[in-house]
Amino acid sequence: MNYRRFGRTGWMVSEIGYGMWGMGGDWKGSDDEASLRSLYRAVELGCNFFDTAWAYGNGHSERLLNRILKAYPGKRLYTATKIPPKNRQWPSRREFNLDDCFPPEYIDEYVHRSLENLGLESINLIQFHTWEDSWLEDDRWVQKIGELKRQGLINAAGISINRWEPWNGVKTVRSGFIDAVQVIYNIFDQAPEDELFPACQELDIAVIARVPFDEGSLAGTLTKDSTWPEGDWRNTYFVPENLEASVERADRLKPLIPEGMTMAEIALRFILNNPAVSTIIPGMRKIKHVESNHAASDKGPLSPELVTRLRAHRWDRRPTKWSQ
Repeated sequence: MNYRRFGRTGWMVSEIGYGMWGMGGDWKGSDDEASLRSLYRAVELGCNFFDTAWAYGNGHSERLLNRILKAYPGKRLYTATKIPPKNRQWPSRREFNLDDCFPPEYIDEYVHRSLENLGLESINLIQFHTWEDSWLEDDRWVQKIGELKRQGLINAAGISINRWEPWNGVKTVRSGFIDAVQVIYNIFDQAPEDELFPACQELDIAVIARVPFDEGSLAGTLTKDSTWPEGDWRNTYFVPENLEASVERADRLKPLIPEGMTMAEIALRFILNNPAVSTIIPGMRKIKHVESNHAASDKGPLSPELVTRLRAHRWDRRPTKWSQ
């Protein structure tokens, strides 16, 4: 496992972190014991950055991470979690204001809830689970974050940018008020490179790359006939128009895969080629996925020629009713 500096915090975090959404219950087939085995294996392989959220099972994912933290008291493991928007609307919309989503007393309440779930006295990184750059005009959240830092309840703060809106965070990055940005970035979703990543590099803001496999299409396992159990989040995301388009685009990538390499490996290594990225947080619920994803860190960058060919598969998308 290789490590990268997490922006101005100075933390050295694993290039491959751990995204824990799938352990909260929105993705069917999740089993706590299997999840814990995968988390243990990740720590053994050098993973030290874990991204969760209160919304992942109303604290369930955070409580699973609590068990991992207790199992490795001597290891430096970094915990990142998120405050859910008060109105429970994902993604946020332009008309929402700070009181709709993150009033100061509500921020305080959920930091304490997460601290209790995680069994910690201090959270390394607290993130706003939705974001609007317009909230810069209301500095109450800045004051609350400063207060929480002074109290030692959090070490750093960040934002999680809405799907396919990497522009909707650039002003906040340039404000200097945050320490990290979480954004969708993968072979298809290259738009963060346009404005967001240069701003992060200029201000020394950490970048957490999420959805490296485009919710599964870039893992190379989806087909146009893929289905999921009732209640699984993917049923609402992979509506026919999205499933068909995603599979078709993934199929066009397959001829580019070198012998002995998987599409999932290419997907991760493409992201790791970008020095702006601090860590990637793939969702992993099986040990075999933990092992294969973490191995990507050891294999080094892709060739410049392959990266150039992958760049041609950029897919600029706009948010829709189904793209939560």
